[in-house]
Amino acid sequence: MNPPRREFLKVSTASLAAASANRVLGANDRIRIAVIGTGGRGQYLIRTLKRIAPDEIQFVAVCDIYDVRRSQAAEIANDNVEQYVDYEPILRRNDVDAVIIATPDHWHGVMATEALNAGKDVYVEKPMVHYPKDGQAIVKAARANKRIVQVGMQGRLMPHFVEAKQKYIDSGIMGKVGMARTWYLSNTGYVHTPPPGFNKKPEGLDWNRWLGPGPHVPWNPGIYFSPYKWLHYDGGMLMGICIHVLDSAHHWLNLKKPATAVAMGGIYYYKDGRDTPDTVNVMFEYPGDILVTFTAECLTAPGVKTSAGVELRGTGGTLSAERYVTDIGYRYIPNGRFSKEPAVAVPAKSANAETILRDWLDRMRDRKRPAANEVEGYYSAVACFMANQAYQTKSRVSWDNQWDLPA
Repeated sequence: MNPPRREFLKVSTASLAAASANRVLGANDRIRIAVIGTGGRGQYLIRTLKRIAPDEIQFVAVCDIYDVRRSQAAEIANDNVEQYVDYEPILRRNDVDAVIIATPDHWHGVMATEALNAGKDVYVEKPMVHYPKDGQAIVKAARANKRIVQVGMQGRLMPHFVEAKQKYIDSGIMGKVGMARTWYLSNTGYVHTPPPGFNKKPEGLDWNRWLGPGPHVPWNPGIYFSPYKWLHYDGGMLMGICIHVLDSAHHWLNLKKPATAVAMGGIYYYKDGRDTPDTVNVMFEYPGDILVTFTAECLTAPGVKTSAGVELRGTGGTLSAERYVTDIGYRYIPNGRFSKEPAVAVPAKSANAETILRDWLDRMRDRKRPAANEVEGYYSAVACFMANQAYQTKSRVSWDNQWDLPA
């Protein structure tokens, strides 16, 4: 985007922000939603919202740089939506109350900030940002415009994660927790290959617009169809995947700022040009004498079932929860020296976005803080940023006070 166009956008969105923000949603008003980024995740969110709240929402616009995905999303939305290749005109519409941002991660910061400054409420997929400055801009814009932000860190509202926290952590049964182990193993997203026939860019796909604020490189179907592997687009497992389970540790233990982070790993098997590790271990140390670890690998994918979760180890015993193992959603094993609680193993549903989307809709009406708001999204994202910096520099990275949010 050239400077004059960006300046025009700033002026026009500022003038429209008040008009958008002044609409107070009544109990029977439909929330008018635009979706930016309509690949697999964006289409999933549309389907989920139509299933859980068909009478509360109306999709008015879909935006994607690829005409095929745009058309697919419009058909799923089925609300006579308008289709856009450029997201900026959507932000200038007075009939858009909220936007969903389900683009590749390198676009999140720019789009979320501009949407908030245009007076829209925002649902932005995780990680909220890759860099602290972008997260600080989102927090500033949300506060200045009194907007609702929900970050797609769905573990915060998965029922069995919430139940385990209330029963064993908030109650004090777990006692002093000294270690939290997190993991995300055998993730198939990191072994994706492009479908046949895409060596040449499709005519209806705007590659330069997709690259946007990231490095501009020639058409590469390996990047487009599997951005997860690449540092500047989805950030690899250290930013795109760590956020899932690290945020669960943050949620359970009310953590915010790691004091330090160290990381080790590398590209041990997939010599396919990727620039992020296929195997990695991270250690974070937090104030209050808590060590959090993160382990990830994709060498076992797709032949081994994905496993992702968090386990606490404390004086009261161990407490663990899985995102995808449904026969045992969470498990508590007591330490008989300190706890008289019985051992339990509780089944659960697999991870989904239903409860976090439901929370977003409700918070847009009552204007209260969402469970995965921009502040929580910021601190979890910056922790992942620290992990990535530690990996890239092969050094111990400490929290920088410049990353603090203003009170």
